[in-house]
Order: sequence, then C-alpha cells, then structure tokens
Amino acid sequence: MHRLGRRLLPFLRLLVTLFLANSSASEQPSIPKENLLVLTVATKEPDGFKRFMQTANHLNYTVKVLGAGQEWRGGNIPHSIGGGQKVRLLKEEMQNHADRDDLIILFTDSYDVLFASGPEELLTKFQQFNHKVVFAAEGLIWPDNRLADKYPIVRSGKRFLNSGGIIGYASSINSIVEKWQLQDNDDDQLFYTKIYVDPVKRVTLNITLDHKSNIFQNLNGAVDEVELKFEPTRVRTRNIIFDTLPVLIHGNKQTKHLLNYMGNYVPDAWTSETGCTVCDTDLLEFSSLSTFPSVTVGIFIERPTPFLPEFLERLFTINYPSEKLTFFIHNKEVYHEKHIHRFWEKHKGKLKVKFVGPEEILSEGDARNMGMDYCRQNPECDYYFNLDSDVVLTNPNTLKLLMQQNRRIIAPMLIQYKKLWSNFWGALSPEGFYARSEDYINIVERSRVGVWNVPYIAHVYLIKGEVLRTDLKEKNYFNMDRMDSDMSLCRNLREKGVFMYVSNLHEFGRLLPTEGYNASRLHSDLWEIFDNPLDWREKYIHPKYSEIFTGGVVEEPCPDVFWFPIFSETTCDELVEEVENYGEWSGGKSEDKRLVGGYENVPTDDIHMTQVGLDQVWLHFIREYIGPVALKLFSGYHTKGFAMLNFVVKYTPERQAYLKPHHDSSTFTINIALNNKGTDYQGGGCKFHRYNCAVESPRKGWSFIHPGRLTHLHEGLATTNGTRYIAVSFVDP
Repeated sequence: MHRLGRRLLPFLRLLVTLFLANSSASEQPSIPKENLLVLTVATKEPDGFKRFMQTANHLNYTVKVLGAGQEWRGGNIPHSIGGGQKVRLLKEEMQNHADRDDLIILFTDSYDVLFASGPEELLTKFQQFNHKVVFAAEGLIWPDNRLADKYPIVRSGKRFLNSGGIIGYASSINSIVEKWQLQDNDDDQLFYTKIYVDPVKRVTLNITLDHKSNIFQNLNGAVDEVELKFEPTRVRTRNIIFDTLPVLIHGNKQTKHLLNYMGNYVPDAWTSETGCTVCDTDLLEFSSLSTFPSVTVGIFIERPTPFLPEFLERLFTINYPSEKLTFFIHNKEVYHEKHIHRFWEKHKGKLKVKFVGPEEILSEGDARNMGMDYCRQNPECDYYFNLDSDVVLTNPNTLKLLMQQNRRIIAPMLIQYKKLWSNFWGALSPEGFYARSEDYINIVERSRVGVWNVPYIAHVYLIKGEVLRTDLKEKNYFNMDRMDSDMSLCRNLREKGVFMYVSNLHEFGRLLPTEGYNASRLHSDLWEIFDNPLDWREKYIHPKYSEIFTGGVVEEPCPDVFWFPIFSETTCDELVEEVENYGEWSGGKSEDKRLVGGYENVPTDDIHMTQVGLDQVWLHFIREYIGPVALKLFSGYHTKGFAMLNFVVKYTPERQAYLKPHHDSSTFTINIALNNKGTDYQGGGCKFHRYNCAVESPRKGWSFIHPGRLTHLHEGLATTNGTRYIAVSFVDP
C-alpha cells in the first residue's frame, strides 16, 4: 500500500467510527434538562450579568458562576486579546465532571448574552448537530486572521469560531480545556481556534461550529441579519438569512447596544399581550425603609431658557421630604441671575443649596462633573437627580416613581410638545451618534409602555449614589473630545457596561425647546407662544379662561358688551414693563408716521405691538384665545383673527386722560385692562353712548369684547389720578 494511504487509513477508520456513533446518537431519546449545566465566568455582577441571570432563571436554566469575587486578570476584552482566565476557570471546574458522558455543559459569556428560549429547545438543537462539541460561529475572524485559510470551507453559513458560546458533553469539553497551559491574559478564542483548525483534532474531538445560528447568534458582523419576531406572549430574535431562531444572543464587540435593544423584548420582557413583564420586579418598597433616601438634585442652567422662574418654583412641588433634598445649582447665564436672585430672596432658608454662578466661568462639562462629585463625596448621598432647566416635570411624584424602579440609572421619558424630540435615543449609528430604533415612535407615543434599556439619556435622570462611588468613581465623565457633555457621559456609561433606562410608564412632563430663545428682551417669555405654547398658556392666560366655555364667568355689563378673564397678572405686568422699557409713546397726536396714511382721527398715547416686536405673537394670541371666545359670544361668526392695529394705551391726567366718542375700524374690538383701578389709578372706564351704559371698574387681566364700527359708539372716560394701561386690538377691520 502506498505510504500516504497507510498514513490516512487510521484517520479514515476514525471518521467511519464517528459517523456510526453520530448516526446512533441521533436515534437516542431526548436529553433530559436535568442533565444540562450552564457555566459562566463572572468576577463581578454588572448590569449585563444581572440581565443574563434574569433570563436564565426565567427560563429555568441551572447556572453555576465561576470566578465570583476574584480579580479579573484576563485582559481588556473586547479591546484587545485576552480571556484566558475563563479557560483556566473552566478547566478547573471540568475536573469535577471529567467522566460525565451524560452531562451536557453549556459554557457561555454572560455580560453580553441573554437567553431567548429554554433548555428543552437548546438540547434538542444540540442533539441535531450529532457532534460532541459545538462552538458558536461568526463571519469575522479574531484574533489572528492569518489562520483564516486553515478553516474548513463552508458553503453556507458563518465560517469562523467564536468562543463566547460552547455546548458539548462534559467529557469532551474536558478533553479540550485540559490542554490549556497558557496565562490568564492569553486569548481564549485563539486557543480554541488552533484546536478547531487542526483537522485531526477537530475530528478526534468531534467538534463543529454552529454555522447557521441555530443555537448561538453572534451579533458582531450580523447586525443586518437579525430582526425581532413578535408573538402574542413572547419575542424571539430571528436570523433572516438562515431563517433560524437562536437560543442565545451574544452582543459581542460593538453590538452591545443592539443586544440591549433586543433585551427590552426577548424572551418576553415586553409583548403585545402582556405588556412589560419586568417593570414590577425588584421594586424599591418605600414602606420597608426606615427613612427616605437622601437626594442631591443637580440643576443646570447652561443656556438661556424660557420660563426659568416657573422651573425654579416647581422645585417646591416635588413630592418628597424636603429635609432629604440638597440642591446644587449651576447657572452659566448672566441673563438668569435676576431670576435666581428673586427665587433665593423669596425662599431663603427653605432649601439647602450650593450655588455656582457665571462668575466661575465653568464649562458645561466641568459644571456637571462638579455637581455629580457633590453627591459622590457625600457618603450620605443615596441618589443624584440631574435636572436641566429645560425640563418641565408636571408629575410631582417623578422622583419617587424613578426611585421605585430600583435601576442604577433611570430617566423619565420627556418629549417636546407635539414633536418626536425626546430625552433619549433608541439606537446608535456606527459612529456612535443618534439613530432611530424601530420602536422609538412606539415608545415616544406610549403605544408601548415600559422601562427601556437605551444607549443615551439626557436632561433629567436619577443615578444611585453607590454607582458614583464604584463604577463612576473618577471625577470627569462629561468632557470628551468633540462631544457634548451628555453624549460624553453616556459613552462612558456604555463602555463601563452600566445600563441606562428610560421609563414611559407614566406621564412625567415635557422638554422646552430653547434654540430660538432670545434673551436680549426684558421679558423674553412673552415671545414663546409658538415654541412653547403650553408653558406660555400656563404663565400668561388667566386661570379662569376655560370657564368662559363652561358658563358662569362671562358678564354682559352693556348690551353686546361682554367681559371675560383673559390675561394673568404676570402678563399684564410684563406687557406694561415691556412697553415702558421701549418708552417711545406716541403722545396722542393725530399725525402718526406709524400708520399708512400718516394720520389718526382719534389718536391715543400708545405703543404699537409692531414697535416692540410682539405683533406676530399678538395675532397668534387673537387666533388661539380670542377667536374661540368671539365664536361663543357672537354665535355663527368665525373671525379671521386678523388685526392691523394692536397697541397698548397709556392714560394719565398729565398726557392723555380720556378719549372722545368714536367708532372702531373693526368688526369687533378687544380692550384688556393691564392694571388695577383704585390701586394704580383713579377714574377711567368706557361708556357706550347708544345704550347710555358705562363700565367704570375694569378688572386687571379682563377684556371687553364689543362690535366695532356701527352700533357701539363709545368713549374712554377720564383717568383722574395715576396711570391706566389697556391693550387694544381692532379685529377683522
């Protein structure tokens, strides 16, 4: 016989023997799940490990953790080679099972792995391989691409070995790992690869790879190959290339954010029928606490922000024991110093506050680092609650609700009014920037409600103090090159394996757009009717405005002259201050260059809204708030909401005390009192001649509305003392 033939003969006999053994194995009965032992290495218990154990326990796996409490000496995975410590620990454990031909060992990573299905399916799929040991497979070779040519050719499926998942008979796995003679920081995958690419060892040990992700799905290099398969009571990850439903999902390398996304659903964390199944687990029970946790609230005013006085006042609406709250407030904007000062003068002594002002010239990142360290350095600080000034928390229980979820970092979901802009990202682009996840709109619109693991949160979030003193014990997490502070923090958290959650279980509030805010004005919030309409209404519209439409508040002091509440006290004061700050009153002269014809028949001492830049705001106010009132009071009339003349009038005995009888060039007129009779002025009012009827006691913030050009000849009664201000519009001229 030829010398080569004699050399190959034993090898061919071995192949035949293995083939017959595998054929008979396929006819054997199913492996009982009691014969399965899951082994994993975890020297610490980060969030990823807790998720792994949660899915394992939920699906009734028996897991033994190796290396618990030991120092990790296996290198900086995944950024470099390493992982040898895992092989050493497995080798030591397998000595206890070396002779067990009936025991199936699943050895898997845990920090970036989750179970998608139970032991029965896992064992059935393993038996179908008809091999003693099955390794996970992937399409990218690591760590030595020079070994690529030594791999067997694969016509369909993933070609290269991944050591993050191994399943096999205990005796066979022991035969592999007993060969380990290397160091803890040597590479585990390279060790297994060299065994697999050796054709004799591969056949002798009866090893194969899970080429088509029947058991193991590695996401690295396969992001576009997987999708979620939703069923009424469970969710699976489906490989759309091979049409398989893997049992374990491994977010190796740079795919951990995708694994986190899948973990929001797989195996049944959220389903269409059950909703969120993990939102009520491991909750913090306040009733079991002897005292409420201490919270440091970090408040950051990093740019000009609308409605800041209201933001500061809302701090007192937080439903939490005030003695347990400490505030760190950083204000970068000189414009807002007046608001901070007024707030402090009003509430001095009620709050424990550390102020850091614009004179410190801190960058946003440095300020946020300082606020976080303010909690970190205090061993009694149980939580750090970051609250940016563009956050409107309308739910007073927000802090308690977040705390109750018992997550290490969690944010309440907030969006800008009637927009999809929120304080979280559902996914990341390959460059690490924003990408929209498939479920982003569902979460934002709350058609899916739960607690979601996301790659980015901002504006408002709660962090456990212990996290700051362990995982985040350094002092700089907000300053990274070419990143804003929140992106920097979130990247650091992702790299440390700290999960960030956002909750949309409740309505918490909203975010304020700040990009177009012009802080050069005296009262810039007056201009926010377009960008922040809800906050504008809350601040500037009379609290009884809605009662106009439910009855009981509208009065009719004269025929077809209606009187109703429209402006808050704040609106009246700020509008007066704004026009007085402008200061160029017309003087009540007939010659008026502001008008197209240059002449006014019945002049008043006034300032037009166009002069102070409020004309578009005012017209929108008429359409949004006066139009519905006009339709109710003058049934069937739909106003165009257009007015060419909108102005603030000032009456004083010295300049102009009254206004002679006249008709208005309008379909209807509104006349809003901006200050108080008896306090700010004496006299004043309006007389309607046709009906010999006068309204002599106008109320601040209330408006008259009456027909303009035909039936309601009227005059302004004399102001005898002080200064009277009114805002007037001739609507639909």
